[in-house]
Amino acid sequence: MAFYRPTEKRNKILIEKKAFPSDHYAMESQIRLKGLDPDECLLTVGPREGEHTVRTSDILDIIEKNGDSIAVVALSGVQYYTGQLFDIETITSAAHKKGCMVGWDLAHATGNVPLKLHDWDVDFACWCTYKYLNSGPGGIAGIFVHQKHATDLDRPRMTGWWSHKVGTRFEMTNKMDLNEGAAGFEISNPCILASASLLGSLEIFERAGMYALREKSLAMTAYLEFLIKHNFSESEVEIITPENPDKRGCQLSLLIKQDFDSVFEHLMSNGVICDERKPDCIRVAPVPLYNTYQDVWRFIEVLKVAFSKQ
Repeated sequence: MAFYRPTEKRNKILIEKKAFPSDHYAMESQIRLKGLDPDECLLTVGPREGEHTVRTSDILDIIEKNGDSIAVVALSGVQYYTGQLFDIETITSAAHKKGCMVGWDLAHATGNVPLKLHDWDVDFACWCTYKYLNSGPGGIAGIFVHQKHATDLDRPRMTGWWSHKVGTRFEMTNKMDLNEGAAGFEISNPCILASASLLGSLEIFERAGMYALREKSLAMTAYLEFLIKHNFSESEVEIITPENPDKRGCQLSLLIKQDFDSVFEHLMSNGVICDERKPDCIRVAPVPLYNTYQDVWRFIEVLKVAFSKQ
């Protein structure tokens, strides 16, 4: 609502094809709330025929060709299904050159890869904290609003009592004294228990250091990739996440080519916690904060047994 402000000529939103459904529905909803038609105003960019991930060049091309009509570019930092890490800085810069606002869904990026949202000139971003930030189900969401928008207090938005500056919040004047920056987009107070669990996790992240975690993550995911390629043929397991470590986080998405349900059931029944995406994808993420190389090795051993039962 605050950043999608369509005009007659600039009214489109660009998202990735097969974005996470919540993102897709949110963009459709924003378009409809403005009295427009998603069939006309929602642009998508996806992989080429026979490919699994989106080429940066294709994203830049659609921005260059359609940028004058795009109000907001809204992509995922890390694509939830494939694990592809988008080039946030390059895409943001290209969109700004065409006059577009740029927002990122960082649900699968926050706590997974280093981010420099201010330096990359990102207009806004949002994320959850129950994935890599370990806050637990129902955990607090997070938002980023670039400093250049911090004092734009006339920007339309939903407000609540926590949008109001704390110093005058309880004067009960019913006259909004709006916080600057991201705080001006808060609506109400967060759950104390959810705040406590998130704080405990963030304190550990601060001690560990995001760049040290990323270094370990690169090594662990490379080890996982090596073991998969060494132990399985592509007719059994296909990795659809980019091979280039700079274009992925810790997640590898695996297409299971033989009896998917029995393979996944065997993994789960043997204490391997991963994730299924029907009809044939398993998402595996060796998380550097708490997983070990032994965990990676054990996953492969359990997966080998699962295939031996075919």
